Order: sequence, then structure tokens, then C-alpha cells
Amino acid sequence: MFSHVMLGVNDLEVSRKFYDAVLGTLGVAPGMANKNRYFYRSAAGTFAISTPINGEPACHGNGTTIGFAAASPEQADAFHAAGVANGGVTCEDPPGYREGPTGKLYLAYVRDPDGNKLCVLHRPTKPAQ
Repeated sequence: MFSHVMLGVNDLEVSRKFYDAVLGTLGVAPGMANKNRYFYRSAAGTFAISTPINGEPACHGNGTTIGFAAASPEQADAFHAAGVANGGVTCEDPPGYREGPTGKLYLAYVRDPDGNKLCVLHRPTKPAQ
């Protein structure tokens, strides 16, 4: 459905360090520079950060969350820890399992240096019947 997701950032290098660290825990290579942007590519899609092209300050969207898939709870925990260690701030409940209408999910939330809310999600596979 989506070709890419791009977030506006105010300090490109601070944000590059943050996203290199958190996306690295998911096996994504460091961002590739392109003018005032960095692109992170995987088989699942493209994520990018950019200083706003209109020269105005970047701001986060209230109620907006960008979700990333994790292969395991441990990978989600590593993402969260890397985020906090690289200028992010934990938010929501602590990392852990939540029950919802779609079943059991492992979630961890962190805000990036510009306040953008990120979620890393692991969806356990159901045992074979």
C-alpha cells in the first residue's frame, strides 16, 4: 500500500544517529545520504528522514505513530533500548505483551529526538494445530 514513509527532522545528523541505531537493531543498513535526507531501505519498504524543504521547523504529528516490525521481543527491546540510548524518550507503557482484539502483541514505544512517536511491534506466530 505504501511506497515510503518520510519524517521531518530538525537536526539531520542527530536524527541520523538515532535512526541508524534503532533501525540497525532490525537489520536495516545505515541511512544513505541524498541532499538533506537519509533513506533507509529494506525488502519491506523505505523509511526516510529529511529537513523540511520549505525551511520551516519540523514538528511531530499529535496522534501519529510510525510502526516498525520486529522479528522477536528481544529485537523489539533492542530497538527501544537503542532509541533511548540515542536521544529518544520512552513513552506509553513499558515494552511488553498487550492483549488486543487481534490477539497478543509485543509492543515498545519511543519518541525520536524530534518527538515523533515510534512503535516497534512483534506479532507472535500461533502454534501449529
